[in-house]
Amino acid sequence: MSGFIWNLISFVIAIGLLVTVHEFGHFWVARKNNVLVKRFSIGFGKAIYRWRDKQGTEFVIAMIPLGGYVRMLDERVDPVLPQFKDLSFNSKTVWQRMAIIAAGPVANFLFAIVLLWGMYLIGVPNIKPVIGQVTAESIAAKAGVPANAQITAINGESVEDWRAISLLLVEQVGSRAVDITVQQLEGSDQSYQLDLTDWAFDPDKQSVFGSLGLEPLRPEVLNEISQIQPGSAAETGGLQLGDKLVSVDGKAVADWNSVVTLVQNSPDKPLLFGIERNGQSMDILVTPQSRETADGFHQGYLGVSPKVLPWPEHLLFTQQYGPVQAVVVGVEKTWQLVRLSFSMIGKFIFGDISVKHLSGPISIAQGAGSSADIGLIAFISFLALISVNLGVINLLPLPILDGGHLMYLVLELIRGKPVSEKAQELGFRIGALLLLTLMGIALLNDISRL
Repeated sequence: MSGFIWNLISFVIAIGLLVTVHEFGHFWVARKNNVLVKRFSIGFGKAIYRWRDKQGTEFVIAMIPLGGYVRMLDERVDPVLPQFKDLSFNSKTVWQRMAIIAAGPVANFLFAIVLLWGMYLIGVPNIKPVIGQVTAESIAAKAGVPANAQITAINGESVEDWRAISLLLVEQVGSRAVDITVQQLEGSDQSYQLDLTDWAFDPDKQSVFGSLGLEPLRPEVLNEISQIQPGSAAETGGLQLGDKLVSVDGKAVADWNSVVTLVQNSPDKPLLFGIERNGQSMDILVTPQSRETADGFHQGYLGVSPKVLPWPEHLLFTQQYGPVQAVVVGVEKTWQLVRLSFSMIGKFIFGDISVKHLSGPISIAQGAGSSADIGLIAFISFLALISVNLGVINLLPLPILDGGHLMYLVLELIRGKPVSEKAQELGFRIGALLLLTLMGIALLNDISRL
């Protein structure tokens, strides 16, 4: 329950902040264009707190923190006295109305830049993208990509960390090939072209690296128990902290992955563990518990964690920049996220990515909670990502969204007169239906992942 509450609090903070930024964009540009804003509401439903400023705008914090809105004076909605006609939204030029509508998504993009600027000003601890292993017969192996080499570029675009590589590789879903440039220790850069014709990437089951056969270099994992879960099969069977696992059912285990494989393949089956404890060898019989995976299979579960050595110092670095350079990096990273978001929407439309990968509020809440749990830098990065996604989604040409309103205004520019109220109403209904359908699919996907 505590995890649920933490996720919920993080979600409310994230959504509340991003919606406030979005609506403030509309509000600020409306004020600059001399439009009377009647209400600025954060949330929906019953007002918890409200106040009014000198210009007559009512500011409201409402009970349901899942959105917000800015209500402007508009003759199409409210009766407007002649002396206030110049303050109405519909009295402004097409370009002014477009600026007011576009200001919400633009505010989200600018906010992402500010967030990333602050993040890189503080400094982002990172790990160099060195390939630890290349899976045999994988796409990377067939291309000849070597292990123990650092990735320096994707399709000619320089990269410094695994997150940047991940974003660029995901953007290649549906492409026929991708070029990866690597630098071997004390060697020069060399590029390899990966054939993506048969690339099968399922983000719910694997990382984008793993799907290509690239395994990041990680700290060494020892066959030594460092944690035991209370009530687990390991505790019941008599395993202790510091035990070194030497063999399982008489089979020598060279690494921790070998132990994991043998245990997972033996649910509810007694296994004889050969261990070293305080310099002495002994055998202990333990029966792994059985647990069901998301695919409906049963796996053995021991309830232990291995001892992991610290990261090698030469792989650690901090991405930190001065005030001016951090702005440049913030703009570059925000543009990359915008480009990726639009690219993913295109891939959904053309079928390169299944709708089963859509995520809804539950996944966002889990992401908010987990990132906040990691620390400030992770939460800032998460906020920047969601802020960009919010801006991009609102620019989609669905009449119920900002992009739909912009579409009608562009048509008004072309035709020289507004789109008829009847056509707009029909468009709003269709847009609402499409949006509700996508939200329903995303919510069902969230529930299936629980």
